[in-house]
Amino acid sequence: MRKLDQCPRVKINAQYCVCTYPGCSRRGLCCECLHYHRLRGELPACYFTAEEEKTFNRSVEFFIQRRTGK
Repeated sequence: MRKLDQCPRVKINAQYCVCTYPGCSRRGLCCECLHYHRLRGELPACYFTAEEEKTFNRSVEFFIQRRTGK
C-alpha cells in the first residue's frame, strides 16, 4: 500500500501545501515532508512565503534572514 493511501488527511493536507517543486512525492504527506527536510537541515515550503518558496532555498539560515533582515 502506498503512503498516500495510508494517510487519512492527505487530501486536506494537499489543499494547503504550497510546495512548487515539480513532482514532489511528499505533497500532502506533511510528516514525510517534515522528516525529509529535517534530515537535510531545512524547513518545508509551508514555512515560507510564496515568493520565498519559489527560490527552493529551504535553509534555516534563509528563513531567519528573511524574518530578521540580517
